[in-house]
Amino acid sequence: MTSSPASRRSFLTLALATPLTAAALTSCGGSSGPGEAAEGGASMWILTGQPGEGIRTDAVDAFNAANEDAAIALTAFQNDAYKTKIRTAMGADQAPTILPSWGGGGLRDYVRNDKVEDLTGFFEENTELRDKLFPSAFAAATVDDRVYAVPCEAVTPIVLYYNRAVFEQVGAQPPATWDELMALVPVFNDAGIAPISLGGQSRWTNMMWLEYLYDRIGGAELFQSIYDGEPDAWSQPASIDALTKTQELVEAGGFVTGFASIAADTNADQALLYTGRAAMMLHGAWTYGSMKADGGDFVTGGDLGWMTFPTVEGGAGDPSATVGNPSGYYAVAASATDEEKEAAKKFLAEGLVTDATTQAWIESGSVPIVLGSDSQFEGSEDAEWLQFVYDLASGASTFQQSWDQALSPTAADKLLENIERLFNLSITPQQFADEMNTTLEA
Repeated sequence: MTSSPASRRSFLTLALATPLTAAALTSCGGSSGPGEAAEGGASMWILTGQPGEGIRTDAVDAFNAANEDAAIALTAFQNDAYKTKIRTAMGADQAPTILPSWGGGGLRDYVRNDKVEDLTGFFEENTELRDKLFPSAFAAATVDDRVYAVPCEAVTPIVLYYNRAVFEQVGAQPPATWDELMALVPVFNDAGIAPISLGGQSRWTNMMWLEYLYDRIGGAELFQSIYDGEPDAWSQPASIDALTKTQELVEAGGFVTGFASIAADTNADQALLYTGRAAMMLHGAWTYGSMKADGGDFVTGGDLGWMTFPTVEGGAGDPSATVGNPSGYYAVAASATDEEKEAAKKFLAEGLVTDATTQAWIESGSVPIVLGSDSQFEGSEDAEWLQFVYDLASGASTFQQSWDQALSPTAADKLLENIERLFNLSITPQQFADEMNTTLEA
């Protein structure tokens, strides 16, 4: 659950996987971790990929060294292997004691099928842990007012990036409002610069525009009504307004020519921004590191700018609200024995979020979801960026989870299909809403 593009997409793939089915477990590409619990002891699965894998492994190592009688057996899986293994394991009630999750719709499916432990009482007993985490991170871990997963690791909101040099070239200022953003479209096009970079082939990148427009126009209540399955929720006036504004941006030439054939997973959209061929890009906080690594002196030279999403005149949304990935999450399998659950909860309370893991996430270039962790940013060459992300996430009135993770797998799949059609102008806003209304689940 690192903030890298690869890990975000792998978990999205898991969220869109087919429903749980009971089946015999088959071996997948995993590797045993350092902690070997006694037979029948608690177990934990994590994903491979640095720096996250190393941070997670070190945390389990440290816990096991101090708790030999409650040691956690750790196994790491490559992304695709994990996707297959966890679906099969959950269906067969042979899941690890502690399992990664993105919360939201996938977690809700686990809850409705009695696959994960209710952790509400756990947090009532471990108020010190609860009180050190960003409050906004708990929404995606909550189902029917009960908490079923522990927020942890790093926070990655969606940010509007811009190329300072390109803005200076045309004498423009970053847009504070939607009208200002629309006014910049012809300015950049006339200068031969794409106003906005977009990896539209990936579809989930397009979704970010809708997430923010829905929030800025209708407020947090708009998507909440969709998540709650209220009848015709997608057809509300604020929804149609957001969909219409999206298509107006497309029709005005707001996105780079050929955006539908650009894949975000290749970082081609980022390259358009840091090479000056595009002026803006709406993307996850995880892209900061890759632009710093691949963009020459674009980041270190001060040409990368960032800001929150513009406000919409007359909109009901709170400008402090943000969207994206509130944190990583770990749940406890309901099928585990009482002894395994006890060991797992001890690790979640004492070993998952520690001073050492907080420092490790900061050193990796990420913002941990720990209140007050910004006191450790001083001295980092990325301190300004880290502080921006920290303030955005910790001060958010709401932190709306990415829709393809918040919704049920079936609804998320339908959503991405219709977003693609919306952006290529082959479906009207009302047709989009009608299609999505068929997925609503009360």
